[in-house]
Amino acid sequence: MLRKVAGLLFLLLTVSFTTQADGGKIETIGAFTDQTASEQLRKTLEPKGYRVMLADGSVVCEIWLRAGAPAANKSETAGAVYTGLAESALVGVINYPKATNDFRGQAIKAGTYTLRYALHPTDGNHMGISPVRDFLVMIPLTVDQNPDAVYKFEELTKLSAKASGTNHPAVASLVMAEGAAASPTLAENEHGHLIFVAKVKTQAGTEMPIAIIVKGRAEQ
Repeated sequence: MLRKVAGLLFLLLTVSFTTQADGGKIETIGAFTDQTASEQLRKTLEPKGYRVMLADGSVVCEIWLRAGAPAANKSETAGAVYTGLAESALVGVINYPKATNDFRGQAIKAGTYTLRYALHPTDGNHMGISPVRDFLVMIPLTVDQNPDAVYKFEELTKLSAKASGTNHPAVASLVMAEGAAASPTLAENEHGHLIFVAKVKTQAGTEMPIAIIVKGRAEQ
């Protein structure tokens, strides 16, 4: 990745949530039944999903979390915040009912995408761009059918570029998940980013709080 855009691509905000989302809400919805997804992938997801809506009733996205995300112990990984997730682990699936933008401001077509966890590499192109390294990449559902697939970083970014239609991955940015409740909630940080906060079950039998920016762009 080019240094010029790396800071935006891998930015993970560490600020605390400042308010509950003003007027937004989350609705519980049924199981993920999209037949373009493999049966294996559908069975990997929780039996219910979540619809994120704004105050005017418009739908931002729908999210189905994985029922058992691959776990890891990355306690010694410098800059990692979500140390319990394995790299390239499938975290869930997100559906956008209409065209939107990712955290970098790239145009994303309406449709369904897998969400996979990644860490930006500590190479010469990425050193010093952020104190933390965690983010999610979005990959078109049609090209990511195996929930247990393990990808190298270069493979992840190449697949995710199919979602953005550019040379760069499509990003769903993470923030620190502080005080996650038993049920998913919406919050807003000081930058006005709308944040979906929930708990992901891992294969280790634990529940890990996770917070995903579902509406908002990186500060320029």
